Amino acid sequence: MSKEVFTLDFYGKKLQVESGEISKQADGSCFVRFNDTAVLCAVCGAKEAKLGQDFFPLTVNYFERQYAAGKIPGSFLRREGRQSTQETLVSRLIDRPIRPMFPDGYVNETQITATVMSCDPDASPSMAAMFGSSLALCISDIPFDEPIAGVVVGRVDGQFIIDPTVEQASKSDINLTVAGTEAAINMVEAGAAEVSEEDMLNAIMFGHEAIKKLCQFEKEIVAKIGKPKRPLNIYKIDETFAANCRNYVAPGQSETTENRIIKAVSIFDKLERQNTIDALEKEVIDIVDQKDYKTTQLHDIAVSEAKEVLETVVRNEVRRLITVDKIRPDGRKIDEIRPLDAQVHILPRAHGSAMFTRGQTQVISACTLGSLDDAQILDNITGDTTKRWMHHYNFPPYSVGELGRMGTPGRREIGHGALGERALSYVIPSEDEFPYTIRCVADVCESNGSSSQASICASCMALMDAGVPIKAPVSGIAMGLITSGPLDGKHPYTILTDIQGMEDHLGDMDFKVAGTPNGITALQMDIKIRGITRDVLAEALAQSKPARKQILAVMLKAIPEPRKELSDYALKMKRFNIIPDKIREVIGSQGKVINGIVKDCNNDVKIDINDDGRVILYSVHKDMIEKAYDEIMGIAKVPAVGEVYDGKVVRVETYGAFVRLYGNTDALCHISKLGWNRVEKVEDVCKLGDTLKVIITGIDAQGRIDVSHRDLLTKPEGYVEQPERPRFSHPNNKFHH
Repeated sequence: MSKEVFTLDFYGKKLQVESGEISKQADGSCFVRFNDTAVLCAVCGAKEAKLGQDFFPLTVNYFERQYAAGKIPGSFLRREGRQSTQETLVSRLIDRPIRPMFPDGYVNETQITATVMSCDPDASPSMAAMFGSSLALCISDIPFDEPIAGVVVGRVDGQFIIDPTVEQASKSDINLTVAGTEAAINMVEAGAAEVSEEDMLNAIMFGHEAIKKLCQFEKEIVAKIGKPKRPLNIYKIDETFAANCRNYVAPGQSETTENRIIKAVSIFDKLERQNTIDALEKEVIDIVDQKDYKTTQLHDIAVSEAKEVLETVVRNEVRRLITVDKIRPDGRKIDEIRPLDAQVHILPRAHGSAMFTRGQTQVISACTLGSLDDAQILDNITGDTTKRWMHHYNFPPYSVGELGRMGTPGRREIGHGALGERALSYVIPSEDEFPYTIRCVADVCESNGSSSQASICASCMALMDAGVPIKAPVSGIAMGLITSGPLDGKHPYTILTDIQGMEDHLGDMDFKVAGTPNGITALQMDIKIRGITRDVLAEALAQSKPARKQILAVMLKAIPEPRKELSDYALKMKRFNIIPDKIREVIGSQGKVINGIVKDCNNDVKIDINDDGRVILYSVHKDMIEKAYDEIMGIAKVPAVGEVYDGKVVRVETYGAFVRLYGNTDALCHISKLGWNRVEKVEDVCKLGDTLKVIITGIDAQGRIDVSHRDLLTKPEGYVEQPERPRFSHPNNKFHH
């Protein structure tokens, strides 16, 4: 196929698609140019499914090459390594709206790769990657039902913007990524500065209008260069085998396995319910095991199929209970939240800690405060930045009673951590207000659905327990959706508040909403169906609002406001300013001076100095902060005439006393300035080591300081000024650095 080029004027930016020249051996590929952003998207799919494959193995990888921004990687090897957090998050953004668009039952291994090769900060590479990944699938022969697209939406001064520039994004109160088809929305990821439900809904629908244009553009391209789709080889379980599994009656039982599973679905306790269902599955599998199979693989397939049949029984019963009987498996009402509990300060040595429990979902979060030097350095293609607010999420396998791998965070943990970080970022105080690096770690101790939102609640309370002056408390809730057919107004659906694990696994939507009493701070929506309508979105948002308030009331009962004092184990802080010209002197050659100050403070103090002269001292011990402060001011302070000091006499000469004002700064108090009456000897007034109260009376061009003790004493009545005695040079009387 020869090179084909297609262009679209997309909200003032040029979107250009090239195909037929690059990556021709892939099943489908395209080179997407969005202004100066360029992303290569390529897809490959297995021609046949693996024998017995019963799930869809889709892999999506998004890569940002450092050369795209004219940069060399900062790693030791000077090359890109494992995916960054940003790459992982965008990979998820691409995966989530694309996955539901494959045909039901299609289980051939499929891989999508999107590589950013040129980056224009004002033209979103993630948006180009979502568009290109969908288009590459559409023009390939891989079965794919309908194009999708995603756009970034911002709002500046009340006006919605598609793909805001860096400058516009910095002023935007909404950071929204929305994806969908021409007909419906199927993915939402958003952060917002306490935005109302109505405004957020309008932003989503504004984004959908742009999505429609991109999907139409994809269809035009497919009509010209799209390949015929491969014949579908849909995986199906033999119906006779399925019926035998469902209708099996175990020895000593009078009911079929299907009926017994239906009853087990309504068991309240998650572990008891799952153990009962597992035991029923085992009864069937034991029978399957007894049959003869030609190969081990055929045996494993039969066992897998038996499990799938019984899983379908569970799925159908859950959906029937909710859509028809309006009963949830645990007996709750449709809009009822599970029992709540909130506790704070459960980890004595952590700077702040909290535990939040919702039903059988439980999260402990710990907050740590560090200096600004502890901020994370982000080496992104859009520019090097630092991040002083971090939220990390851990989901150990024991939280669901399982064995599993533990180690490097997976995509799910990274995604949930980022969601919590986004939800709370809008209430984190600015660096000027609270000059600390802040990290929260949320450890899931028990999970039965909506652990990400529980982590937001726990981390919010941990921040307050740590004394972080957040602008407002944040709570989160997960909403669900169970449909009985297409969302066409003819088939009923049910929106659920606070979904548990079974409802999430077997339902059609996981819609997470977080916010303050004043508005939304974060959204995340994933669906398993092709898309949802504005009406469903509006209903879910409206139903989430009272739920968030109910949860927030429980949180505020545990801790009504941020603590006024930091933990005894947290870094204390002191802020002050020095003249910028003195910064170099405080730091010293190769950092010798500032390192010496730290050493003098038993290496128990951190010093941050900004270019504008702002200095921040951190230490667990206040006395070390004061010691460092005195030393810095001894170097950087600029004395002024009229200032009064309680100085220490550090040297005595015949002509006067040298007094240490602060740090290493000495001044001369001439013998004539020691008293109103004639002083014959300096020692008559002060000795080495004495404290002498003095006032600065002069500073010469060389920085030498003169002080007087006399001028702070009461002048004797009838005093007659005596001729001034000869002054001696005092070269050591300088403002020392």
